[in-house]
Amino acid sequence: MSFVGVIVSDPALQSQFTQVELRTLKSKFTSAKNQLGFLTVSDLPPILAKLKGIIGVHTEDDIRVALEDVYPDTKHEIDFESFLREYLNFQGRAARDGGYKRTTSILRQSNTTVLHAISESEKASYVAHINNYLGEDKFLKQFLPIDPATNQLFDLVKDGVLICKLINVAVPGTIDERAINTKKLLNPWERNENHTLGLNSAKAIGCTVVNIGTQDLVEGRPHLVMGLISQIIKIQLLADLNLKKTPQLMELVEDSQEVEELMGLPPEKVLLKWMNFHLKKAGYAKQVTNFTTDLKDGEAYAYLLNVLAPEHSTTSTLETKDPTKRANLILEQAEKLDCKRYISPKDIVDGSANLNLTFVAQIFQHRNGLTVDSQKLSIAEQITTDDAQTSREERCFRLWINSLGTATYVNNLFEDVRTGWVLLEVLDKVSPGSVNWKQATKPPIKMPFRKVENCNQVIRIGKELRFSLVNVAGDDIVQGNKKLILAFLWQLMRFTMLQLLKNLRSYSQGKEITDADILSWANKKVKSSGRSSQMDSFKDRSLSDGIFFLELLSAVESRVVNWKLVTKGETDEDKKLNATYIITVARKLGCSIFLLPEDIMEVNQKMILTLTASIMYWSLQNKPGDLNIEESTTPDASSSSASADAETVAEDVSTLSIDDTAVQEAADGEEES
Repeated sequence: MSFVGVIVSDPALQSQFTQVELRTLKSKFTSAKNQLGFLTVSDLPPILAKLKGIIGVHTEDDIRVALEDVYPDTKHEIDFESFLREYLNFQGRAARDGGYKRTTSILRQSNTTVLHAISESEKASYVAHINNYLGEDKFLKQFLPIDPATNQLFDLVKDGVLICKLINVAVPGTIDERAINTKKLLNPWERNENHTLGLNSAKAIGCTVVNIGTQDLVEGRPHLVMGLISQIIKIQLLADLNLKKTPQLMELVEDSQEVEELMGLPPEKVLLKWMNFHLKKAGYAKQVTNFTTDLKDGEAYAYLLNVLAPEHSTTSTLETKDPTKRANLILEQAEKLDCKRYISPKDIVDGSANLNLTFVAQIFQHRNGLTVDSQKLSIAEQITTDDAQTSREERCFRLWINSLGTATYVNNLFEDVRTGWVLLEVLDKVSPGSVNWKQATKPPIKMPFRKVENCNQVIRIGKELRFSLVNVAGDDIVQGNKKLILAFLWQLMRFTMLQLLKNLRSYSQGKEITDADILSWANKKVKSSGRSSQMDSFKDRSLSDGIFFLELLSAVESRVVNWKLVTKGETDEDKKLNATYIITVARKLGCSIFLLPEDIMEVNQKMILTLTASIMYWSLQNKPGDLNIEESTTPDASSSSASADAETVAEDVSTLSIDDTAVQEAADGEEES
């Protein structure tokens, strides 16, 4: 459920790492100890040479020679803090020799938060957003408004409630707020549960959090808190920048090829395209290509607001020569459209990328200026309409992929996988070394056959991993065959889950763990707790009321379920309450899952398996004595497709974040010229 942070006696040394990095390095340090239980200087080169920031710049021999200058006795014992110092030392050398710069990347989509550097302007903007949206919250209003001139924000984050509430503002209904621990004084367990729930829920709405752990939030580390809050707010403000939510965006395109391009754009790029569309109509001669230098003089804003809101149109903004005064007039004009003032004139003049992005997104939300063309709207509806299950599975796989911390962020699953590159990145994460990067081409890809080559390698690796891919070719992925893409990704998730459970086989007497074993384990776990619920298979219709999973969660951790909040699940409304509570409790426990309440209510076989496997994996990690695999005789269990315990993957794969530069470096070296 929780973990104790890795503590380093030297605070200055500890401040150089996030808790995720420290846990990863501690794991590597511990696993590298020799049979006598300690690490020596001679053991360091092969370990350090594979770490992020050093790999590809310094070889084992380079490191060995350098260490011999410092430690004449190669048998000298190295403790963990010395190991950390040598890592930083060689990472610094690599930065000088190979151009690597150590940063903590939080905004994988478009921005990077530089280590320990925070913007006071951004803090003030995020505080204003929080005060506005959460000022009337029953629990938080006693602590609000936050004063942006103080560190109150970082102190308030420490109990975990604020992040959970902010996530629900961004994507309503993500967290069942009944499960949040809300009282003025939380004990360490309750506080850690809130942070675990917050981070797993952040992943479930699309945040990339591979470099942040609960201990970082307990400490209120400013740069990590700011990075997480920034992502959550962006997800809220950019939520409508797609054809499904705003089909009027079809007005921005002329033909089917442009429609495909629009669907493949990240929301920030869609926002720029929308802005330039209106600026062209307004007679503005330049193209806005970024949210920094192109907006500094305020001219683009002046033209944009005049064309979007002619009733408030004015010439005085453009006539004003002083940039700061012009920026202030822009904000006054935007306020007439009910845009909250989360950005200052100075932020515009300084070219703050994050704040300009949120400002433009606000303008879009309040006045997008797009017209309704019935023919184009009909086309948009045809393109974006999937059946409910396909839509939910697309969401699940997209969020799962993004949780792995791959270099490419997926905005539109069916479009973004068509080059094959994203799938190769995922395959390399879950099956390291399986991808031949010399035979891969990194986007943007101009030649169609290069996409086919990438996707053919994806299919080849899938077959090597024993996926069922009869009559499936790389071109099926390139063509965007949704059914086959979903089938492939499901098998990839299933493979990952079984591999993670296989790594725990020391508890299963050496036997491979199967779908039937997962089913058997869950039934035995519930029975051992004295309850009578059982499931016949992962598509057992009786699971729709949620009672079985609440009993399972209670069996693995008795204190996690508040039975006063559980309904009998007799009506659809009661079933949804139970399903929402199940998902929240599982995330609070430590499971990183991506299903929706409807998946439980409708007993989606795949998602039910992912949920069960996630709970099983958490239980075996935290209470390893629980597993006792016997030959299963449960009917129909083996027929279920299996699961992608997205959580387990996210947790385990996040520990690779120290080493994962190899893929990117290899790919960059082979990028199509």
